[in-house]
Amino acid sequence: MTGSSTERPGLQRALAEARARRFDLLLVYRVDRLARSVRGLAQILEELDKVGVVFRSATEPFDTATPAGRMMVQMLGVFAEFERATLIDRVIAGMERKAARGGWNGGAVPFGYLLHSSSGALALHPERGPLVAVIFDLYLHKRLGSHAVADWLNRRGYRTASGRPWSYKTILTLLCNRAYLGEVNFRGQHHPTAHPALVDAATFTAVQAILAQRGEDTSKRASNSSDYLLTGLVRCCGCGNHFAGTSARGKRARYHYYTCQSRLRYGRQVCSADRLPAPDLDQAVVRSLLDTLRGTDLIEQGIAQARQRALSRAPRHREELAAVEIESKKTEDALNRYFVAFETGSLSESHCAPRIAALNLRHEQLRQHRAELVGLIESEPPPAPTSLDLDQLRSHIEAVLAEASAAQVKTLMQSLIAEVRVENRQSIRPVFRIPPGSVRAPGIVVGRRGLEPRTSALSARRSTS
Repeated sequence: MTGSSTERPGLQRALAEARARRFDLLLVYRVDRLARSVRGLAQILEELDKVGVVFRSATEPFDTATPAGRMMVQMLGVFAEFERATLIDRVIAGMERKAARGGWNGGAVPFGYLLHSSSGALALHPERGPLVAVIFDLYLHKRLGSHAVADWLNRRGYRTASGRPWSYKTILTLLCNRAYLGEVNFRGQHHPTAHPALVDAATFTAVQAILAQRGEDTSKRASNSSDYLLTGLVRCCGCGNHFAGTSARGKRARYHYYTCQSRLRYGRQVCSADRLPAPDLDQAVVRSLLDTLRGTDLIEQGIAQARQRALSRAPRHREELAAVEIESKKTEDALNRYFVAFETGSLSESHCAPRIAALNLRHEQLRQHRAELVGLIESEPPPAPTSLDLDQLRSHIEAVLAEASAAQVKTLMQSLIAEVRVENRQSIRPVFRIPPGSVRAPGIVVGRRGLEPRTSALSARRSTS
């Protein structure tokens, strides 16, 4: 990330050493290399002033000990922020002009096209291109739904551009993509371009009408909270994907299940995991949790193992943190080189913008990873809960199950359950989180390799699996 953010490993390390009184002067090459925002610069200077560290620039003569010098620093910060904002505006304006001329601004190449490395324009993929018209035809004229189209493609061995099986979501994304009309999109604006259209306007419009009629336009769906207690926690040991809450209507009632998402998206040829009756699984996991809270010795053993694993992983976390900081510095240097190349005219806006966006995304990912590693290194495993703590927690869970709303029960379950591993209907292994001390603020002590009591086998009641 550039000087627009103060969350940079090198800067944070320098400020930490300043607070520890390890140096008395901070020297930078230029002010805009330290910060490109007035607010960030003011925060840094204020923190340095509190710990008695003098600030100097090697190429800009000013004395921050005087009012005139501090004013000069603030003015340089204003110019640096203005320069950065102007650069961003120019890059975006250049991308808008390129899109208006029909140019491709980068991003994921739509299925059915390939990208010419020399011209940067889209061209027809000789093998995948004709399949796009087939997908539109299946949906429009054969009246197949998105799931049926995905199943049709998978049964015949077709795969997406990334080599994965087709899912209904990839079908819906493809059907809504105006690139197949011979257009490019940038910031919500569609422009005609020179790459070949794979469907005609009448077909595309008719497909959009069917999508709206069937309610398959995901942008128009409301996000409703789920009543499934174990949403996002049930994992298939066969394919590694999560189970999702599904339902089926019978003659007298609606039945609720947990279904593996791989099976849900791609069919049983990809994952043959059974559908699990949701009420049975919820009750079995709750019973197992309550039974586990009675086993004080088991919990103490699990927490001791978790503590030992945390201590043994600390050196590896420190090595990984050092590698992340090196990679973060390389990414920041690359960004600065692109900015300098643009400022000097060596590279045009259209060449800079996609790479700058990718580098910014990478640096943000590295920053988040670094924060996670620092938290893992600095965190201390909490002490094991006492028998009284476990009794209070068990009483609290029983009270919530008896009196609270479904949303409150789900919140509690999400706090106390790390995951539920499903090998098959007869072998289901929940992994619990056991909080220390307070029963009202559960936290993570035992990790995903901790307490794993098996639930009892679930029956196949009313399941069509």
